[in-house]
Amino acid sequence: MARILIIEDNMEIHQMEKDLLQKSGYETVSAFSGTESLFYVEREDFDLIVLDLMLPGLPGDEVLKKIREEKRTAILCVTAVDSVESKVKLMKLGADDYLVKPFHYDEFLVRVEALLRRTAITAEEKNSFRAVQALSFRDITIEPESREVKVSGTPVDLTRKEFEILELMVRYPQKVFTKENLFETVWGENYIPEDNSVNVHVSNIRKKLAAAGGAEDYIKTVWGIGFKLSEEGK
Repeated sequence: MARILIIEDNMEIHQMEKDLLQKSGYETVSAFSGTESLFYVEREDFDLIVLDLMLPGLPGDEVLKKIREEKRTAILCVTAVDSVESKVKLMKLGADDYLVKPFHYDEFLVRVEALLRRTAITAEEKNSFRAVQALSFRDITIEPESREVKVSGTPVDLTRKEFEILELMVRYPQKVFTKENLFETVWGENYIPEDNSVNVHVSNIRKKLAAAGGAEDYIKTVWGIGFKLSEEGK
């Protein structure tokens, strides 16, 4: 049974979403503010999060940002703003889908079911993930299961997306990754050419590896294409 966290402060809408989901066989957990929602997210695992953007205390877009720093849980955002700019912002922040108020009950359930299908991970895949061995490149070691990164034994504190970029590159050290490759694999969204997220994250990875006693030349820029791991230091 899928577990779904409902983050909505409007009691009427919250109860409606809860009733629809429970009647469809889902287990639900309720949060009525941004702060309360993060309490649950930090302590429990969910298959899907239904997130309203107009929340008391911590706004929904800030909640979305904080969740995406740590977890890949599917997120369906519910918004009253129906504009291209708003939708683009949501997708950039890490929303998997969005629904504009007012919405029909059937559309809500269809969106929920589609996201759960898209993000479902079988027990076999989970076991396979747990069995993955440590990865290494030069003096970098990566533990996929614990999500730990070290440079010559010194821990490196990476954000979730920084870790996933580095892990992906270390798995395929000979590959030249375009920005589009990295964005669509790590963010799971269509790449927007004007988005500078990949450049920023790669720059942060370089700085953090260097601060841990390594060098900044682990990742080299392939001009006009993207990024690639560098086999030898300067």
